[in-house]
Amino acid sequence: MATLLEMAQQIVTAHAATTPMTTTELLAEIQKVYTALQSLEAGEMVSESVADESTAPVITLKQAFRTNEVVCMICGKGGMKTLVRHLNQAHEMKPTAYRKQFGIPKTQPLMSKAYSARRKEIAAGMDLGANLEKARAARQVNLGKSKGKKK
Repeated sequence: MATLLEMAQQIVTAHAATTPMTTTELLAEIQKVYTALQSLEAGEMVSESVADESTAPVITLKQAFRTNEVVCMICGKGGMKTLVRHLNQAHEMKPTAYRKQFGIPKTQPLMSKAYSARRKEIAAGMDLGANLEKARAARQVNLGKSKGKKK
């Protein structure tokens, strides 16, 4: 049977394979996992401090949303244009839960500022705003007709 240190090493290796980490972060992660495994082996609950560390943001909200990239506030991984896919795959988390956990307003897109601006330009170029207005007007007309039939 593997020792606790070997199990901690395997867990952290698997985590590091998907998340870039510095040497300091790797050492801290090994210590954290090893401590949690010791607690579990002793039949104790994992301490609250270990659980709370995972919910504390790695970086500030301002640092997370940069001009050309967005950084995950959970693991610190950066270099992404958008966070939605990363949250789903790496953390099994929905964007609404991520926003709630870190107090991110709904008006803040979960993507880099440059990527968001580019998408707005594309939408304006395709005149998507006008199509949306037409669809809303048609929906109002249809709602008006259905209300008239019920009377």
